[in-house]
Amino acid sequence: MLTALTRTVSARLSDCELSFLDRQPIDVARAHAEHHRYEDLLRRLGLEVIELPPLDELPDAVFVEDTAVVVDEVAVLARPGAASRAPEVESVGHALSRWRRVVQLGGTGTLDGGDVLRADGQFYVGLSRRTSADGAAALGEALAPFGYGVTPVAVTGCLHLKTAASYLGEGRMLVHRPWFDAGPLAGFELFDVPANEAWGANVLVLGTDAVIPAGFPGTRALLERLGLRTHEVAFTELLKAEAGVTCESIVFHS
Repeated sequence: MLTALTRTVSARLSDCELSFLDRQPIDVARAHAEHHRYEDLLRRLGLEVIELPPLDELPDAVFVEDTAVVVDEVAVLARPGAASRAPEVESVGHALSRWRRVVQLGGTGTLDGGDVLRADGQFYVGLSRRTSADGAAALGEALAPFGYGVTPVAVTGCLHLKTAASYLGEGRMLVHRPWFDAGPLAGFELFDVPANEAWGANVLVLGTDAVIPAGFPGTRALLERLGLRTHEVAFTELLKAEAGVTCESIVFHS
């Protein structure tokens, strides 16, 4: 079955790291409610949701995706590009050890899980403000023994590659091309979100279901034309922290 690791919103979410958005007031209580509805939706879609212990002293701790890359054979702990996020990793590794052999990312490069876009047996890794070329190469070294390839992708206009691109299955990608170099994705059929819905490009695809942020009707219509069942979640407060719907969980086969 599919399992999702999650962690509740920190009381200090308003102090989150920001790279591309101006800081705005965040209603933390509303963010909690948004996150709980997200978890409830995953449960309704058949996932086992396991909530990690809260880390209220770490503002970005709800965004667990950035802390690890999980495949069937191994879990690779990331090395977040923001130093403030390093303390999040250990507890995620401890939790994942229930299902996977857990390894540390080699070298000294940085890697955020939000930059790691999987398309079947290939991984596309965003080279961003948070993920370095050395970090991407180290992930490639960790995954190569299991037959996975890693291709770097330059990201210039947003926090992570997965902010701007999501794999929909069947060789299809949902993208917002102004934010990254789409050249490495040339082998895929690319579907552009509407120009005024850039933040709709991050979706969580679970088979033929797609969890999407509310407020992007053009993107929703596009996904439904492509045969996906869409499920909207409110995301107003978490979006102020540069989050996407994939950020709040690590999903894997347990």
